[in-house]
Amino acid sequence: MSGLVDRRGVLALGVSGASALALPGWAQTATAPAAAPIDAAIDGIVARFMRAFETPGIGVAIVRKGAAPWLKGYGVRTLGKAAAVDVHTRFGIASNSKAFTAAALAMLVEAGKTGWDDPLVRHLPEFRMADPAVTQLFTVRDLLVHRSGLPLGAGDLMYFPRSSADAAQVVRALQYLKPVRGFRTGYDYDNILYIVAGVLIERLSGMRWRQFVQRRLLTPLGMADAVPSRELLRSGNVAGRHARLGPPVRGMGPLKVIAPDESPLVDAGAGINASVSDIANWLQAQLALGEFGGQRLWSAASAAEMWKPQVVMSSSDGATEANPARAVMAGYALGWQVQDYRGRRLISHSGGLSGQVTQTAMIPAAGIGVAVFSNVEDGVSGGIRNAILDQLLGVAPAYDWVASHLARNKAAQDNAVAQMANGASAKPAGGPSLPLAAYAGRYRDAWYGDIVVSMQRETLRIDFVPTPQFSSVLEPWGTDAFRTRMTPGVGEDAVVTFAVKDGKVTGVRMKALSPLADFSYDFHHLDFAPVGS
Repeated sequence: MSGLVDRRGVLALGVSGASALALPGWAQTATAPAAAPIDAAIDGIVARFMRAFETPGIGVAIVRKGAAPWLKGYGVRTLGKAAAVDVHTRFGIASNSKAFTAAALAMLVEAGKTGWDDPLVRHLPEFRMADPAVTQLFTVRDLLVHRSGLPLGAGDLMYFPRSSADAAQVVRALQYLKPVRGFRTGYDYDNILYIVAGVLIERLSGMRWRQFVQRRLLTPLGMADAVPSRELLRSGNVAGRHARLGPPVRGMGPLKVIAPDESPLVDAGAGINASVSDIANWLQAQLALGEFGGQRLWSAASAAEMWKPQVVMSSSDGATEANPARAVMAGYALGWQVQDYRGRRLISHSGGLSGQVTQTAMIPAAGIGVAVFSNVEDGVSGGIRNAILDQLLGVAPAYDWVASHLARNKAAQDNAVAQMANGASAKPAGGPSLPLAAYAGRYRDAWYGDIVVSMQRETLRIDFVPTPQFSSVLEPWGTDAFRTRMTPGVGEDAVVTFAVKDGKVTGVRMKALSPLADFSYDFHHLDFAPVGS
């Protein structure tokens, strides 16, 4: 997700540490030196990125030993409107919510309600994976660490964008999702198991996930702006959503305002909306190993458990001239990514929704926490995060993160254009082998649900029953294949291929048209059969 858009300038508004809440225990040390002023340096970093990427708005929170949190908003909440981003503007923190779900489970482990290595079926007897042996081996810990064997983004179309599915359907769907690797043999990021974690929290506590998180985390942490689900937003101080919708593909072209599209079903994996003022409190509690405002929310032992890597994400020879932050080793812990950064341990996560990307990061040994919230889909928040970390760590000479991210975005765009030129955007040879009416019918995928293909005025249309906003005409696109023409901003277009045997349709498969499509558009995991066959 990348690209540029016209902008009139950058507004630097908000407050610095003077308005922050009381410092946690680790920051209240008589010997801790006063942190050096950073206002001008951070302003300069953010301004450079916002000019280069023409970003509408950014929020920043910085936590340091011996200093009150540094908080600031930049730019506007929504293009075309004057309202500025301030330190109370709410952003969807998306997958940064996963660490809150991990902390909630840690509390329940400490209360004796479960154990990290309890078999999940002990608490959720209806839980089923495709392999019965995996079902029996699967533990509470396995819900959080992306080593289930399921492919990247498996099942995401049930809740990205909003659909009619509910949590019970998500749990039922797991048994129909096909693994791509052995259980606990490697890393593939998913959201669906965090939804199951939310169901588990409800089963163990008697409270819905959003109620538990509000009562046991957001309220005790003084996160006054935060809500556990977008459905609960009541204030107008909310960041807008912006994306580049093409042509030729999403991720390129002019920046446009888009509507939120996530389902509340994904709350436990991506639902929290919060301001940088809120997230500063969260980072302080994390760095204080579960303590905030004189209250212990989780133990230091649980903090260590949540930061302990469980599965290897990547390994390399480390930093290069082109990427000085490349990790020697990166692993996924309980709701957190753990890696080396400039020779130190970095605890971090990112979160992406349609139109917003957010970052949280900590270097515990240095007592540093950073959050960067953006109201765009491109990688600007990650670049700002790294540049701020370098500033706080005193890295010299300074690395040009702006140039680095511009180069990466251009490379991604060039690759996408090349793929489109090689056939993804051009109509392939061939066409329907059957009369159009022969493709009409109702088709079912075991985990997703139904699609309906119908004839309307000599044209085929497709309706995705759980996701009605995907309704589209079908345009011939190769042999027994068609492409959708969805409303821009509503969803990624798909190539729909019909399997034909003896003059009849025997099945339907799909893939995203765009090479830049987000992994959550997991059309490629669908396998439809005619209903009644």
